[in-house]
Amino acid sequence: MKFNEIVVVEGLHDLERLKKIYPEMDILITNGSEIEENLPTIIEASKKRDIILFLDPDYPGERIRKRIQQVIPNAKHAFLKKDLAISKNKRKVGIEHAKESDLIEALNNYLTPVENTNNVSYLDLYNLGLFGNVNSQKLRDKVCAKLNLGHTNGKTFLKRINMFNISIKDVENALK
Repeated sequence: MKFNEIVVVEGLHDLERLKKIYPEMDILITNGSEIEENLPTIIEASKKRDIILFLDPDYPGERIRKRIQQVIPNAKHAFLKKDLAISKNKRKVGIEHAKESDLIEALNNYLTPVENTNNVSYLDLYNLGLFGNVNSQKLRDKVCAKLNLGHTNGKTFLKRINMFNISIKDVENALK
C-alpha cells in the first residue's frame, strides 16, 4: 500500500521499523519528548501534505500527540493498542515492538478529524456507563478497541468521539 501522507513517529527505531514494511513511506520523527525542536518541520510538512500521527501508546506518546494536534488540528491519527506494542522483555512500549501485521492494520485504519455534528456530551456517555461507574474504564477500553481510538481516559474519550464525529449510536453499537 502506498501512503500519500507523511507519517509522524517518535523515534529512529519507529522509522526503521516502518521502513522495513513501507520502504517508500515518508516519515518524520519527533525525537521523542524533544518535540519542540522538530515541530516547525512537521508544521511545514503539513502545509504541503496530510500527516498521520502514529505515536507510541503510552503517556509520552499521547503528550506528543496532543502537542502536535494543538498546532495541526487536521492531522490524521493512527492508534496501536498498548498490549500490541510491548517489547519482548516487557519493559518498553513502542511502535518498534509491534508485529508487522498490527502496524499495517493500525495504519490502514487511521482516523481523520472532521467538523463535529454530533456533540456527544458527558451526560450521553454517563448514561451508557462510560463515565462515573466502577466499570467505566473497562467499557471505554472496549469501545476504544472497536472504534480504533487508542487508550483514553474519560475526557480524552469524549474529545476523540467528537473529533472523529462518532455518533452515540456508533458508541452504543460498540458496547454490544
